[in-house]
Amino acid sequence: MRIAIVGAGAIGGWIGTKLAIAGHAVSVLARGATLAALENGPWRLEAGGETLEGKVRASGDVATLGVQDLVVVALKGPALPALAPAIARLIGPDTVVLPAMNGVPWWFLLGGSGELGPTALESVDPGNAVSAAIPFAQVIGCVVHASVLARGPGDVVHKAGNRLILGKPDGATTERLEQVVAAFVEAGFDVEQSASIQRDIWYKLWGNMTMNPISAITGATADRILDDPMVNAFILRVMAETKEVGGRIGCSIDESGEDRNFVTRKLGAFRTSMLQDAEGGRPMEVDQLLGAPREIAGKLGVAVPEMDTLLGLTRLFAQTRQLYPR
Repeated sequence: MRIAIVGAGAIGGWIGTKLAIAGHAVSVLARGATLAALENGPWRLEAGGETLEGKVRASGDVATLGVQDLVVVALKGPALPALAPAIARLIGPDTVVLPAMNGVPWWFLLGGSGELGPTALESVDPGNAVSAAIPFAQVIGCVVHASVLARGPGDVVHKAGNRLILGKPDGATTERLEQVVAAFVEAGFDVEQSASIQRDIWYKLWGNMTMNPISAITGATADRILDDPMVNAFILRVMAETKEVGGRIGCSIDESGEDRNFVTRKLGAFRTSMLQDAEGGRPMEVDQLLGAPREIAGKLGVAVPEMDTLLGLTRLFAQTRQLYPR
């Protein structure tokens, strides 16, 4: 397959290297030091004490890459609207677009779900720039369950987890979806094909939409956040609101917030991705984790005062540090 990776960070490097090693023609849209590293050497992935190398074609000019069979979008959410027109140039009538991103994606409700008909989300797709560039019918949803970090340009480290959940937004099984699933399985990923990818996205969001922003604001690791009884209680109230909203859009959750946080506690004293972004001076995914759920709640007429509080504090924190581009 001709595969383009847009977003040459940790997740993009993890996916791109393994697909390249599996024999696919992998191209990377990159810039700066990462572009220079990939032009002059392979993508390096450290996994299980072994260093893997994948030969890829890197370019800073999307016009040189051409139409692809698969486009993996591994960007941070705030970067997507500006890059969407460039991504469109990689897409032909048979191209599949797979966003491997955090939070609620732009396409989440474009086909309607539960009590809401087809709905655009301004919070993650301002002015419909993304949906205008990337055909909804060609999207495969993706949930990443893995811990990967970028050690340097073109050099990533896989820490834990190897699971990808893939599915069409309408739940259909298509030949192209099966081809993509097969490619990822052959590349060594643990792949689950989902008939309800929106529900899988919402479930992951339910677990990280509180831990991420609270860690960024406080600088605390996950264990310290959960050990504080007042903060823990606040988290559970946000999770209860999110669970109610999810039930109204076909993303019901049977688990309790306490049980979900017990799973998080098992992961120990980890630093969330949003905390790492805040400390690294990178734009924070405020809208993907909080703005979009809040917008969905508003469209349903569901009051979410605890979510409002967390969104307001997180947005203000990011704005004062110039990490919220809107």
